[in-house]
Amino acid sequence: MLNLTINGRAVKAEEGSTILEAASRNQIHIPTLCHLIDKHDAGACRICLVEVEGAKTLQASCITKARDGMKVFTNNERVRKARKVMYELQLSDHDQDCLFCRRNQDCELQLLGRTLGVTESRFAGERSASPLERSVAITRDMSKCILCRRCVTACAEVQAAGVLNAQNRGFDTVIGPAMDLPLDEANCAFCGQCVAVCPTGALSETDAVADVIRALNDPDKRVVVQVAPAVRVAIGEEFGYPVGTRLTGKLAAALRALNFDDVFDTNFAADLTILEEGTEFLNRVVNHLQGGDASLPMLTSCSPGWIKYFENHYPEQLAHLSTCKSPQMMLGALIKSFYAEQINIDPEKLFVVSVMPCTAKKYEIEREEMFVDGLKNVDAILTSRELAALIRACGVPFQDLEDSDFDRPLGLSTGAADIFGVTGGVMEAALRTVYEVITGRELPFDGLRMEAIEGFEQIKTTTLTLTDPLPQYADFDGLTVSIAVTSGLDGARQLADEIQAGTSPHHFIEVMGCPGGCIAGGGQPRSHDPLVKEKRMKAIFSEDESKQLRKSHENPDLIKLYEVYLGEPNSETAHRLLHTHYVSRGLYNDRLHPADAKPSHMD
Repeated sequence: MLNLTINGRAVKAEEGSTILEAASRNQIHIPTLCHLIDKHDAGACRICLVEVEGAKTLQASCITKARDGMKVFTNNERVRKARKVMYELQLSDHDQDCLFCRRNQDCELQLLGRTLGVTESRFAGERSASPLERSVAITRDMSKCILCRRCVTACAEVQAAGVLNAQNRGFDTVIGPAMDLPLDEANCAFCGQCVAVCPTGALSETDAVADVIRALNDPDKRVVVQVAPAVRVAIGEEFGYPVGTRLTGKLAAALRALNFDDVFDTNFAADLTILEEGTEFLNRVVNHLQGGDASLPMLTSCSPGWIKYFENHYPEQLAHLSTCKSPQMMLGALIKSFYAEQINIDPEKLFVVSVMPCTAKKYEIEREEMFVDGLKNVDAILTSRELAALIRACGVPFQDLEDSDFDRPLGLSTGAADIFGVTGGVMEAALRTVYEVITGRELPFDGLRMEAIEGFEQIKTTTLTLTDPLPQYADFDGLTVSIAVTSGLDGARQLADEIQAGTSPHHFIEVMGCPGGCIAGGGQPRSHDPLVKEKRMKAIFSEDESKQLRKSHENPDLIKLYEVYLGEPNSETAHRLLHTHYVSRGLYNDRLHPADAKPSHMD
């Protein structure tokens, strides 16, 4: 341990820690702007300057190592003045249209100004170039960029995607893709992790609130909404609830209060996905055991950011992807077919809105492959943050609402569907059904929980041996199924590289595009709680455990859907509505539906 003095107080610090870490460990606050705990220590903003006795200049505490015997001053007059100057220099090259900015009152730069006591901006002069780009999923407003490089770290180091970087030098520096390419043309997965860490309004999800309001006010539209599992354990953070509060009933009530005509649950389609994807996996394994050429391992296909990443980087391996659409697209397709028939309405009059934790979903709904009979499966995506903004804009008293249920027939779900929101959940849900279908027995784990594939390790692997199967699955007897789970594109790359090299030992691989899964999606409420993912995960599993039905194949409404409409999993009707195909994507060959493609532009 190191012994040092901060502001005249003797403190201890871990060997190798920075001054900022030493101060934080001892409950001494040093303001920062570019810093991200355990992720990003660039020293770019210089807001965390401190004075170190004996040093000629002030030091950036986020990159300066603590030393034994060091004397540090974090809040003397010299330090305070320097921080104000640094902040005002940021403002001199920053749009100050705070009243109109989506991050107003939720902006770290704005909050920092109050913390530092800045009441004026004394510097003015030439402004750097500030292009505006609206891609289908993410909007970049460089007039609000402070060059903190948080997004660069999220893209290059956390996700290993490498799409964003500092281009040019000095006053001409801009953060973006190489060659000034728009995101639509730069192999961006639209995962939104850059949006999640941006401290200002420089990066945001491309707004869909106005489109949804327009549809809600259109008397010729029946507006249907569905909501993803991860939203219900995060939306409360936007309204002052503790991180990880489960608000499923209140969320359904809020959507009804917004005057959506039907309030369905994406969880229903998560259960549906298990039957379709589980059947597909079984068919592939049977084919493999019989000497066929089925592509194994099979990769899950629920995460559109991951799918696009795989299409861009591993186009020759597309056969490994499950052909299942994501749950929200499955439900959208059913709403405009099965449900339209049930209520005797023209599908063109249905406007389907999905509330998702993900920015990549905005890209997904525009894909050419996500249309059936010329109609989009889903018409608009609201992120969790956008839904909160809509609730506030419409004056809905969220905290005062009484719990409500989702509408049927597309609103009932099992606990297996809930865990789709966290890494390992899709695999665990699938195996609850697949194992029971093959053996006639429940998974041999306490509470159906496969702890080996839960948690936030980058890559988790386990095996499951199938013994004493039902007669129709005799070929499976003694088969040891190898399973892998990862979240975040860096782990996905590692597993995909094994497939590319022909060395993958696995049969079934779950990939989620965001680290931790959908609970940490790019459209979720921003949180500075270091345990945010753990708390949301706990809430997800609590939701699962609170239900009487916890296996997808036990969902009675789903069973009835197959009886009256789909026939059986992987049927011809199921394939037409619920399955898709993938395309090889290069630098310039991304494909959106011609009628709805929204090419990005630079202003």
